[in-house]
Formats: sequence, C-alpha cells, structure tokens
Amino acid sequence: MNGPLSGVRIIDLSSVISGPVATVLLCDQGADVIKIESPQGDIVRQMGAGEADVSPSFLTANRGKRSLAINIKEKQGTEIVKKLVLEADVFVQNFRPGVIERIGLGYGVLKEINPRLLYVSISGFGEIGPYAQKRVYDPVIQALTGLPDIQADNENSRPKMVRTIIPDKVTAMTAAQAITAGLFERERGKGDGQHIKVAMVDATIAFLWAEGLVGLTSVGREKNLRRGQLAQDLIFETADGFITCGAVSDSEWKGLCAALEQTDWLEDDRFSTPLGRVLNAKERLEGMSDVLGSRNSADWIERLEAHDVPCAPVLSRVEMLENEQIKANEIIYEYQHPELGKVRQARPGAKFSESQVRKGSVAPGLGQHSEEILSELGLNPVEIKKLFDTKIVFGRQKK
Repeated sequence: MNGPLSGVRIIDLSSVISGPVATVLLCDQGADVIKIESPQGDIVRQMGAGEADVSPSFLTANRGKRSLAINIKEKQGTEIVKKLVLEADVFVQNFRPGVIERIGLGYGVLKEINPRLLYVSISGFGEIGPYAQKRVYDPVIQALTGLPDIQADNENSRPKMVRTIIPDKVTAMTAAQAITAGLFERERGKGDGQHIKVAMVDATIAFLWAEGLVGLTSVGREKNLRRGQLAQDLIFETADGFITCGAVSDSEWKGLCAALEQTDWLEDDRFSTPLGRVLNAKERLEGMSDVLGSRNSADWIERLEAHDVPCAPVLSRVEMLENEQIKANEIIYEYQHPELGKVRQARPGAKFSESQVRKGSVAPGLGQHSEEILSELGLNPVEIKKLFDTKIVFGRQKK
C-alpha cells in the first residue's frame, strides 16, 4: 500500500475509543498498527449483537490493524512488547497514570530500548492534579469543560450533554495530529523520539475555545456568556419537517429577510448589526420560527438558496445516507465483512491526490495475528507453541 504513512509501525496498547480511533486514522493512511490486547480483549468488542467478537464500534476503531493478544502482566508478555518496540516508530497507551509504569513499560524503559520511539500517553486529566487518578468517560470530560453549558438553550435553562462522544473523538484526532507532527520533526533530523502526552480535558478545551469558550478570552469580562446562545441552535420547524438556515453577514441577513418576506426586520435596530443579531438572538429566532412554520421545507430551501442564504434540510441519520451531496463525495462505502456481513464505513475524511488510503479493511479477531507477529520477531514454532501453552499468548494458531 502506497499510503502516506507506509513504513511506519505503531504498537497500540490503547483500548475503547480515544487511543484506538487515533491509531485507526494512521492505519487508514498506511501505518502498520499492531493492536496489543489482553486475553479478555478490548471491551468495545463486546458492544455488538451476536457472538462475533468484532462489534460495529470495534470495526470502526480498529479496521486494518493486526491483533496480538498477550498477558502483559507477566514478564514474558512485557518482554514481547519490548522486542516489538525495538523496530517501532510509535507506542500508544491510554492506561490511567502510573499503571503502565507498574507493568514495566513506562517511557523511561522504552526510551532506553529505542531512542527514536514516539511514546504517546492518553489520559483523562493528565498525570498530576487532584483528578489524575479518577476513572473517566466522555460525559465526565464534557461536564468539566463547559460543553453542557454551551448546549443550554438560554440563560435560565439546564445544561445538556452532547449526545455523541466529542471529547473521546477530539482527543483521538489531537493525538493523531501530534503523532504525525512528531514523526515529521524526527524525520527532518531535529531530534529523536519523545513523550507525547494528551489529556482528554486539555484536548476538549482547546477544541472548544475558538467559539464555544471564546467568551472567556477577555479577562474580567466573563459574565453572561449564555446571552445570545440560542443563535447556535438554528433548527426551525416547517410545515412538513425541519430545516436550518442562518445569516452572519449583513448581505446574508438581507437575503434572509427577502426570502422570508420580512423586509421590515432590516429597519429593526436590534438586528441591524451582526453583534446585535447575536445579542438579540431570542427575539430574532422566535420571529424566524413563526414565519418558517408556514411553508414546507422544500419551498423554504428553494427560496433561501435563491437569495444565497446558507440553509439545508435537517436529515435523520438514515436520510443522510441518501443525500445527493453525501453520495457525490463518496464518503461512505460498503463491503462484505467475514463476520458482520455487509457493512458500511466512512472513508478517512482527507483525500490525497497521490497517496492511497485503506478502504474495506477488516478489524482483527482477538489475537488473530499473534502467531504471525511472533514469527516476525524471530521466534520459532516451538517457542511460539510454548507461549500459547503457558497462556502468555492467546489467539488463533495455525493447524
């Protein structure tokens, strides 16, 4: 495969979402990702229907990887990881701080084995501070970063969680970008490997700052951040469904007023400037809602597009699959999976004019490549059989 990351080897000890999604992005781009799992396997394997050990979520987060199932709590298990690290470019783990060191695979140990290694630690809160040892899932990070406050409808309403795991996935993308940056610096000869630390709480705050937390920029003027917040919830009910539309610039506002046949709004001092339209969002959106309920969605979309106003129908997840723009982009593809049957996946978001990305990859069964990977390390069949017999290594053995 001629992927942009072909030749890069990643040893992935991470589980669930934040680490695996980071490494699957790199795997899609050509990296050889060896997923090291416990004998029980990544818990996400168990989050699907039926008896297959490859759930839809596991497929998405681990497609194209190779699975080595070993007991890293045993010395022989850690020694296998160390041998793999000798020829690796990247090592990724998302245990709670201190766990990997107790296992014997901390940064200091692996750096001595391979000075060029990029060692990546993903955690909830980082290695220090009062929360460092807390158990963490996505909603905990949402709660601490202000994201539910951003989702509140107005100054007096309750905060709301986002119903998708934003912090987990933002952390994954942050880690993937940091890994490629670290590889780029190393390959330019500006240093060896290094320890890259990504905390979910840090990645989420950095992600939100550009608009969701931008009101905190001016020190001493942090009050009333929810004022105008309804401007971010631009869903309007029509006679037969829902659409979104909005106007930021003055020209867009003029077009929206024309499309809605509400030219008197152009003379309203509350809405005459972009800032005024934000500060008076409640009144503006209530007025728009009253008007938009009078026609069906297709009529409004046609009128709004004619006046160059940003707009779109609000689609269900199933309707999204049939949208003409989604189809034109060929972002979603289908293929036959040996255990799940016919499946669909989203290709990597970035397109390369010259490089390939993997499509149609199969997520591995638990320990599916254990014997193959051990053979690549130079172990002979007798040594490999002994590791299986002593329950250090798990998975499928060749007959």
